[in-house]
Amino acid sequence: MGDQANRTILFRFSEYDLYLRRIRRRLATHPRRSSVDRNNGQTQIRPPSGGHTFSPSSRRGLGGGPKTKMPNRTKIAKVESMLIGGSDGSPGGHHIVRIWTEDGTYGVGQSSCWAYMEAADAIAKKCGDYLVGKDPSRIEHHWQYMYRMGPFRGSALSGAISAVDIALWDIKGKRLDAPVWDLLGGNTRDKIRLHLLMGPKQKTELPFPHDRGKEAHGLYEAAKESAEAGWTAIKTDPLPNGFESMTLERLIADTVDNVAAMREGAGKDVDLILEIHRKLTPMNAVALAQELEKFHPLFYEDPIQIDSMVLQGGIAQRTALPVANGERIHNIWEFRDLLEGGGPQYVRPDMGLGGGITHVKKIAALAESYHSALATHNFLGPITTCAAIQVDASIPNFVTQEYSLRDEHPANAVFINHHKREGGYMNLPDAPGIGIEIDEGLLEVAKTTYETRDLNMIPMRTDGSVGYSV
Repeated sequence: MGDQANRTILFRFSEYDLYLRRIRRRLATHPRRSSVDRNNGQTQIRPPSGGHTFSPSSRRGLGGGPKTKMPNRTKIAKVESMLIGGSDGSPGGHHIVRIWTEDGTYGVGQSSCWAYMEAADAIAKKCGDYLVGKDPSRIEHHWQYMYRMGPFRGSALSGAISAVDIALWDIKGKRLDAPVWDLLGGNTRDKIRLHLLMGPKQKTELPFPHDRGKEAHGLYEAAKESAEAGWTAIKTDPLPNGFESMTLERLIADTVDNVAAMREGAGKDVDLILEIHRKLTPMNAVALAQELEKFHPLFYEDPIQIDSMVLQGGIAQRTALPVANGERIHNIWEFRDLLEGGGPQYVRPDMGLGGGITHVKKIAALAESYHSALATHNFLGPITTCAAIQVDASIPNFVTQEYSLRDEHPANAVFINHHKREGGYMNLPDAPGIGIEIDEGLLEVAKTTYETRDLNMIPMRTDGSVGYSV
């Protein structure tokens, strides 16, 4: 056995030796065939044929034509944080941030901390003090600095940083003459599916097939009209008025009537999204969910308050309905806790609260690792709509983005959009940045019409206690 092994080794060595000798002889015969020549400063890489060259000055075949000249470096010159109302003179509220660079480029962003816009505005001004004089292209660095420059967290901070982050990405896209989705890795889809934020019609005109209450009748009409208008997904809060003081039997019966009406109006080719707005408790959320399973909604959103990540997972594990959470969550660490607890099949980050484009892209990647899909939360206005589209277009696990028809209201004419909605879809914008500009004249009007949002609208039970307290 040993002799055989030795003979095998010797044979292999001899074969390899002969091969090397042939190569050496060939190289000696053709000395001009070196691997690299230097000729007038041009690198020429020659294969054995010696007939082909590659020049770094010609990128054809390796990603396109002539190399695009990068813009010169610039610095941030000014940061504006503004509270504005409707540009048509109507009261309302948006917190927007606009950042100017020394070369005259500006980017816009928006916070979704709608309950405490004044607080987010104050923090954004603090962030502006830090940003002036800095390089606007260092977006990740600025995000980390702003998030950690004070040892505090919360919605006002995340809202302010989100607005700044969106504005910085808008600048980057405009200076590179590219839509932001292209800078995030390119598009994974050709259009963005939207779900309509829908409420019941107040005036009922269509024939209604069953004897249900006025709320159900209005939802039937709204769902029917939405389906006819081309929407493939609609979202509403199906809980009946006065739910907070109802018995469980009445709560379930009236909610089931409302959802049944929506399903009849929408048909089978429209997804229903049931937005509970964190109004239920762990004691009744599962019981209601189990009765709604037969309508096959796309998801059951925010059934309970967000105070406990553990309980969110508990709800998801006790119903066949897909559960969605995330519109009031601020960062990847909170989303990680939510997902690790067996939480949602759908995550719902808001671009103006979840850390802007930089951070929501990370949230999407985190969700992807759990086979969870992204359904972007968005109802405040055109800036967050445009920003969300950039991430939606660039990730593999996107399902649908929330859309409010208020985006198209004259009150929002101050925002000049470069995107177009067709039925229940948004086209993929090719405008640089996030695809939005500001009408300066209407902005001056909007600055005078801001009104603080009324927070005294929380439901109260008939015994005088707070409706959301348990």
